[in-house]
Amino acid sequence: MKKLNVAIIGQGRSGLLIHGEFFLSPANEKFNVKYVVDYDEFRREKAERLFPGCETFDCYTKLFGKTDIDLVVNASFSEMHYPITLDLLNHGFNVLVEKPMGATEEQCLRLIKTAKEKELTLAVFQQTFFAPYYVHAKKVADSGLLGDIQQISVRFNGFSRRWDWQTLQKKCAGGLYNTGPHPVGIALGLLDFDPEARLVFSRLGRALTSGDADDYAKLIISAPGKPVADVEVSSCDAFSPYNIKITGSKGCLKSTTTHCDLVWLEDGENPPRPATEIPLRNEAGEPIYCSENLIRHTESIDFTGTAFDTGSKCMYDQIYDKITSGKPMTVTPEMAARVVGVIAAAHAQNPLSVEFL
Repeated sequence: MKKLNVAIIGQGRSGLLIHGEFFLSPANEKFNVKYVVDYDEFRREKAERLFPGCETFDCYTKLFGKTDIDLVVNASFSEMHYPITLDLLNHGFNVLVEKPMGATEEQCLRLIKTAKEKELTLAVFQQTFFAPYYVHAKKVADSGLLGDIQQISVRFNGFSRRWDWQTLQKKCAGGLYNTGPHPVGIALGLLDFDPEARLVFSRLGRALTSGDADDYAKLIISAPGKPVADVEVSSCDAFSPYNIKITGSKGCLKSTTTHCDLVWLEDGENPPRPATEIPLRNEAGEPIYCSENLIRHTESIDFTGTAFDTGSKCMYDQIYDKITSGKPMTVTPEMAARVVGVIAAAHAQNPLSVEFL
């Protein structure tokens, strides 16, 4: 199997601890890290030790003219995802860009258009679509086991403070741009990326952050004939019990990233009860509450693998197949653009004061 040569831009948490760790793991059999770019000398020296034989640069433009690069991983600062990716595409490189791929849907669509015109591969690292807990939730929702889905709830919540660059609006940061592509993507995925899906309500706030970007977000997304999708990204929720909850006419799914519980009703086991306007009474004639013990079925599942191992491998496998044989990817930049469109709409509806210029 031919290995593809990779250049990584950025050796921060994403470039080093997500992409770098994947390339160094036994799961990577298809990629060779040929170049690493970072403005920090310490990080460049560390990359040279981690990836023997790789060459390092302090600026991504020094990659221009290289003919031995099959893929550039753009793990730069979030506000640089769009301009650097556009520059790379215009210089003839296939690109995997970290999320968010841009600040607006218009920026994302320009990247997609440029990649198509140049006949290049553009991918966005939304690896959560391959995470076992999402794959399972999507399978259950599509199976009909839960009946008519009424609501999808997605929570990526915690109780913590941040004070790094991911708290600054000028860095295209904050909870919704940084973490939000995962839960917003899950919500849109469970809505089948319906073209009519729209953001119908949003609220952004600042709770524990030291910066001027959001660390609380509530979004309601829906489409005609589709369930309501309720999305939260919060730093002030110490008691979030799940990441995904799906409620339907015949059952309910509750899932974290590692465990899932299901409750459902089988057809025919709970015969219909005709409605009555007569107050209910017990045998003694006293009033009683309307209740019964439904015949239920339950199942619990523990997941093996996460978005960062299983998800990363699946993402890179698809990128490899796309570059080497033209096989279409199931996670497309068009999907990522829709995600950014929802996030940008929420920001437009909730402008926050800019405190850091």
